[in-house]
Amino acid sequence: MTESSPYRPPVEDYAFLLKDAFGVDLVARATGGELSADDAGEILGAAGEFAASVLAPLERDGDLVGARLDDGAVHLPGGFAEAFRAFVDAGWITAEAPVSAGGDGLPGAIRAGLGEFWNASNAAFALCWLLTAGQIHALDAVASDEVRETYLTKLVSGEWTGTMNLTEPAAGTDLGAIRTMATPRDDGSWAIRGQKIFITWGDHDLAENIVHLVLARTPDAPEGAKGLSLFVAPKRLVGEDGSLGERNAITTVSIEHKLGIHASPTCVLDYDDATGYLVGELHGGLAGMFVMMNSARAGMGFQATGIADRAYQQAAEYAAQRLQGPVMDRPAGTPIAEHPDVRRLLLSMSSKIFAMRALGVYVGDLLDRGHDDAETRALGEFFVPILKGWTTEDAIGVTSDAIQVFGGMGFIEETGVAQHYRDVRITPIYEGTTAIQSNDLVGRKVIRDGGATAGRLFSLIDETVAGLRARDEASRLADQLARAVDAARRSTADLLDAGSSRDAFAVSVPYLLLLGTLAGGWMHAQAALAVLSSGGAEASRITAASFYGAHHLSRVQALAEAVAAGEIA
Repeated sequence: MTESSPYRPPVEDYAFLLKDAFGVDLVARATGGELSADDAGEILGAAGEFAASVLAPLERDGDLVGARLDDGAVHLPGGFAEAFRAFVDAGWITAEAPVSAGGDGLPGAIRAGLGEFWNASNAAFALCWLLTAGQIHALDAVASDEVRETYLTKLVSGEWTGTMNLTEPAAGTDLGAIRTMATPRDDGSWAIRGQKIFITWGDHDLAENIVHLVLARTPDAPEGAKGLSLFVAPKRLVGEDGSLGERNAITTVSIEHKLGIHASPTCVLDYDDATGYLVGELHGGLAGMFVMMNSARAGMGFQATGIADRAYQQAAEYAAQRLQGPVMDRPAGTPIAEHPDVRRLLLSMSSKIFAMRALGVYVGDLLDRGHDDAETRALGEFFVPILKGWTTEDAIGVTSDAIQVFGGMGFIEETGVAQHYRDVRITPIYEGTTAIQSNDLVGRKVIRDGGATAGRLFSLIDETVAGLRARDEASRLADQLARAVDAARRSTADLLDAGSSRDAFAVSVPYLLLLGTLAGGWMHAQAALAVLSSGGAEASRITAASFYGAHHLSRVQALAEAVAAGEIA
């Protein structure tokens, strides 16, 4: 098997998750009956076909050729511009945009599937869509009517793309250190001066214009993050009639040479009194930017799931074909997929991926329903850093295991599986490192409300445990999940009772991984209950749940010990 292996979108998994796994048709509930899970299956089927036939064939060339900078302009490998136009013409950007922004407003549970498909087939390409989608949400939330009419409509139509401009050479995680300056002009615009780095898809040749969403400081603004404002700055200036004019004073200084995602141009942009327009309130820039950032953080969960699944698919196909040595208790000629440890690796990968996939669907649904219910919204927001942090960390392990299945051939670039390991390595870093996610989880989502939201989550898991205990065939999984949720309760109490803030935050990452692993077990438990309730026809889901319970959920106990230890001086 080589890099040409086809991508197989997991449409059936999503059909099960949207219709059966959670005991309700998530799509019908989210849309008030306008769409159903069956309708979603058709949408995801079409998306999967597009991803497999249009995006996946470009992935390898994107890695080998990459983006290039010539005379101040970024160019993508052949086929990318045509694929982007086909993506737009098929309506995928408009489909995911909120109705309030002029889009079709597909439910979050469906968007989780779409996000996985785009990223599994071509993660570098998908980042352009991901940042554009995030900017759409931000402008929809805080922009003035004028900015909405000029910029938002073009983003929703897919004619233009969007970026997020935060990081500077001396301001990474510490946004309060941003020094890019925006000075007011008499005509109501602002002159933006400074340099931004690590700007994903900051320049390219796929669309006629790029809208940069820029955090900058204004004259006499307060120091720190409270002094930041948000601006839109287009690559090409826009006339009053909507026509495109000359290029704005934004120069692409360079593009980064990276470990992976080579076809995603990561740019250094220089603003030399570039024209920008205020978005939202003066000095209220973080409020708007965090709308975009939270959208992107959820998107990272989908990206990690997609890349991990692509690596797993390649490993599973290779293992099903590769003959190497006699296989214990199997006839001669049995491929390596039946070696006990290779089978363990494949089950480990697939069970993790299903847990990630299910959690993405669940969180997307929570965030949709949270518009009308404060407790549901709090639970959805509670899960965002977990979805981002846990899935991206575990995806590194999954892609590494995929290389292990290949053996020495996995370390050879020609087989294609190494690309996924390289591509996924950035996911726990950008849009806020795992430590940033865990600090948000512990500080804002656990300590601030005294563990109330965490307690509601644990009560929901208790209900699933009770459902499992009612079925003899699920008693072991019930015990495993019960032990894990008890450990999570102890760990939450340990954080709340920590002797110092350093004790709590020194173990915030183990706590996040604990909750992510627990959530994955909960997803499997609900899936197993759904299968058992329907007569148990899908035995593979029971096997996956059993494996996850024994091999992954058991790790919650070890993570709980780390949380209890606090900071070790």
